Amino acid sequence: MVNIILKTDIMDISLYDFKNLPCDDQYNIVLNEGCVMTETIKNDLKFVLYDISSFTVEIVYSKNNRLAAINVFQKVAALLN
Repeated sequence: MVNIILKTDIMDISLYDFKNLPCDDQYNIVLNEGCVMTETIKNDLKFVLYDISSFTVEIVYSKNNRLAAINVFQKVAALLN
C-alpha cells in the first residue's frame, strides 16, 4: 500500500518578500514548506521544482547534493488574477 500525502497549506509569502530573503532562508522555506513538482537530472546537475504560494522555486544541486542555485519563477496563473 502506498500512502500519498498532499500538502495543501502552502506558505503564503509574496514573490517579492521571498526574493529579498537571504539564500539560506529561501532554501529552508522551500524544503520545509514547498511541494515537489518535478525532479530532473541533466549533466551532473539535479533540478528540483517546488510549488510555493503564487510562485515556483527551482533548486539546482551539483554533485554530492550541494546547492548550486536557487531560481524563482512567477506562476502564469497568478498573473491572471
